[in-house]
Amino acid sequence: MGLLEGKVAIITGGTKGIGLSISKRFALEGATVVACARNFVELANGIEYRKLDVTSSEECKEVVEEVLKKYGHIDILVADAGITRDCMTYKMTDQLFDEVIDVNLKGFFNIGRCVGPLMEKQGFGSIISISSIVGQFGNIGQANYAASKAGIIGLSKSWAKEFSRKGQQVRVNVIAPGYILTDMIKTVPQELLNRFAEQTMLKRLGEPDEIAGVALFLASDLSSYITGTVISANGGMRL
Repeated sequence: MGLLEGKVAIITGGTKGIGLSISKRFALEGATVVACARNFVELANGIEYRKLDVTSSEECKEVVEEVLKKYGHIDILVADAGITRDCMTYKMTDQLFDEVIDVNLKGFFNIGRCVGPLMEKQGFGSIISISSIVGQFGNIGQANYAASKAGIIGLSKSWAKEFSRKGQQVRVNVIAPGYILTDMIKTVPQELLNRFAEQTMLKRLGEPDEIAGVALFLASDLSSYITGTVISANGGMRL
């Protein structure tokens, strides 16, 4: 049996990058995986697709209700939907700031406020949010992204307390990746990638499946006594 046998997982941003690696890893470990994204993508066997724009609270509610009606329970939520709109603050428009906050932070709030109380009622569940090293330390040209990812940490810590306040076994944790070799980061010039790698203790960038391994740990019973925690998965990077 896999570590997630019989569990039902919703994964936002679950059709590409880190989210896709998590979707695949969870499915291999026996979970029923519902991968959500704005645009349809052909997925591997064992992974269901649901169209979802996390900025819409109504769409979030509808997806959660559909999954609950079909399977009767939701055991895991991974919130990985995210975008970047990088530029220096003096150039940043209201639109550039709002777009990132709406998807990265408000999107997590929209899906979490549907799933969290449900887990609280059923008495168990694991919520995993994907933040960033940038949310922990900030970064030049990414004030909007840093604010959204820092907000995810605060929201997760609050929910860790709120959804388990009567002793329910609902755990809420955060993964803060460093620079991971997704399609998006691969567009960065190699010289810059080499510089990022040199800033880590391991002298390399991470792979999406390495983040999926951390998510698997937090989703499974192996982490049954861990909640309200931020796990930094950045190779010992120093910004």
